[in-house]
Amino acid sequence: MKIGLISDSLRLPFSDSISAAAKLGVSGVQKYMTGYDWAAELMTPDRVREIRDIMDSNGLVFSAICGDFGIDLDNDDVIERSMRVLYAAKELGCSIVTTHIGHIEDGDSPRMEKLRANAYKLATYADSIQSKFACETGTEKAVAMKKFLDDLGAKGLATNMDPANLVMVAHDDPVQAVYTLRDYIVHTHAKDGIVTDKTPYGWLEVPLGTGGVDWDRYLAALNDIGYNGYLTIEREVGENPAADIEMAVGFLREKLAKLNITLG
Repeated sequence: MKIGLISDSLRLPFSDSISAAAKLGVSGVQKYMTGYDWAAELMTPDRVREIRDIMDSNGLVFSAICGDFGIDLDNDDVIERSMRVLYAAKELGCSIVTTHIGHIEDGDSPRMEKLRANAYKLATYADSIQSKFACETGTEKAVAMKKFLDDLGAKGLATNMDPANLVMVAHDDPVQAVYTLRDYIVHTHAKDGIVTDKTPYGWLEVPLGTGGVDWDRYLAALNDIGYNGYLTIEREVGENPAADIEMAVGFLREKLAKLNITLG
């Protein structure tokens, strides 16, 4: 497996965040491509060349690109924008784009019909350029995500595993989720969290290793299914996310060594 981080979590300008990531000893980063100077529309050949030069000079690759616009896939407006992100990511040498697609409901409804149709469009496009559009685990349990993906039957749609989301929001077991979604996992987030009544929404993201994810069993399960991709550290909150990320890199290295899992 490989260790990466979400560069935006460092709260630095892009070039500085890549230098900082390299110093932390990770081999890849995930970057948001959803607006401002990182809008897909701005990825001209010169801009792509500039970004790739920054990555190459630091010895890093993109583990994935995040194309989450905060809009569910039942909204038609997100489809063209997501396709542009998939194409721009490919130009940057990255074949995985992650996003939340919206809550997957049981049964049929006009909303789910639209969500399935749009997901199929994106999956077909992703497959046509040999990429993956990875749905992040979120508000639904893993069995619901698997049924959605199975029923859709489109090769370009995959899963970005976020164990913290499963613990905090879906109240699901991340270890069992690995086995449930084993045929679809192409990327993972390394994030932790707890269920709590001390926040308005009922959950709280916490530093890696201090929450409800059983990392020994979770990493062992990923290894068991043959996953050899990225464990991409995500830290969305906290007073000093850079320090939390540095701690998380050490935490993952220790866990992988303990489990005799090769670090790529």
